[in-house]
Amino acid sequence: MSNLPTDNELYGTIDYWNSRYAEEREEDRFEWFKSYDELSKLIDNYLSKDARICLSKDMYDAGFHKITNIDFSQILIDRMRSQHTENCPEMTWIQGDVRHLPFADSSFDAAIDKGTMDALMCAKGDVWDPPKEVVENCKMEVDEVARILKPGGIFLYITFGQPHFRKPHLQRPGIWSVEVIELGDMFHYYFYVMRKNIDPHP
Repeated sequence: MSNLPTDNELYGTIDYWNSRYAEEREEDRFEWFKSYDELSKLIDNYLSKDARICLSKDMYDAGFHKITNIDFSQILIDRMRSQHTENCPEMTWIQGDVRHLPFADSSFDAAIDKGTMDALMCAKGDVWDPPKEVVENCKMEVDEVARILKPGGIFLYITFGQPHFRKPHLQRPGIWSVEVIELGDMFHYYFYVMRKNIDPHP
């Protein structure tokens, strides 16, 4: 795949993603973190069809219509909006930064992260003791998700990141607990589930 970066740190930059999406052909696209079909039974266990969701086309076709997609890259957002607006009129597409989500407090029933935090964590350094910038970026994303979720709302995170590397970034005592579901046989993926408390406290 010629559009893979020479340095993993580039995954965390907007220039890399804009360049990649500008050059990428339909046949070049690869699903890194499981397809919706592979995850649908798990997602259906946690989300109702009328939930307002911060994530996509496959979910829309499955009956989840109140979907907001957000991505770092304006190129991708423009492409997806152009391709899907006619057939998915209730779905919206917004360019934005997960560290500064452009949504009101307690406005979503669910948020789904499918590799975004992994991109934020692509930095040089010790994975057991990540750089301060990585820790802060992950904290900002998770804090923003917690802010926009309604009480009782669900945060689903799909990644290859093992629990001992990811749970420290996801834990928010008093706001939610973290459930981990392991997927796959030879190569494992992880499905993290956080449900915001009905009456969260600091």
